[in-house]
Amino acid sequence: MTYKAVLFDAYGTILDVDSAAATLASSGRFPALKDRWPELAALWRARQLNYSWLRSLSGDYILFWQITCDALDYALEALGLEDAEMREALLDLYRRLDAYEEVSEVLDAIDSAGLPAAILSNGNHQMLADAFTHAGLIDRFNAMISVEDVGIYKPSAEIYQLGCNSYDAAPGEILFASSNGWDAAAAAHFGYHSLWANRASMPLERLAGTPHHIGSDLRALIPLLSSS
Repeated sequence: MTYKAVLFDAYGTILDVDSAAATLASSGRFPALKDRWPELAALWRARQLNYSWLRSLSGDYILFWQITCDALDYALEALGLEDAEMREALLDLYRRLDAYEEVSEVLDAIDSAGLPAAILSNGNHQMLADAFTHAGLIDRFNAMISVEDVGIYKPSAEIYQLGCNSYDAAPGEILFASSNGWDAAAAAHFGYHSLWANRASMPLERLAGTPHHIGSDLRALIPLLSSS
């Protein structure tokens, strides 16, 4: 298999979406968050994805940052954790999410293979610029490809086509990695060569596509580069 580019999902794949709630809980600023941050992080993420899908179905696109805010507001109210100061602190940290520890190693391997690496994300351009600049990774990627340019969210085929357009590539010439099982499945269904970084050891999604490769984190991508 010869690849023209390696594309990554951003949130949950390169950037740890749980790190905002975990970091704030560990700071001790908000005692109510201490034992409940995993519950908050999970509900926040679930609603964030649900809202993106529902807005795509209804044709009512808004920026992913607003969806992220709306999802947090829902989660805080649902869990009885409403606090304006805590909300702002969580959103501030979401702009500065931690990257997973293996990311630099994987990007080094891609550089050694002579391939461009890019992000293909639901995140809008400003979100991505802020997050990857903070993580010190903005210069490690050839492009930040955002759904903002077409106004619909994954798993629409329009989004995966953006990756092909960016590199004048057929779908099978794109190696794509995501930690979201549904995203890795949809990418495979579109025609990408797909890796699912199954960080949470979840079962396969019952969807049309099946990821070509599954690993516990992004290091599973490194052996795939030798065939490019």
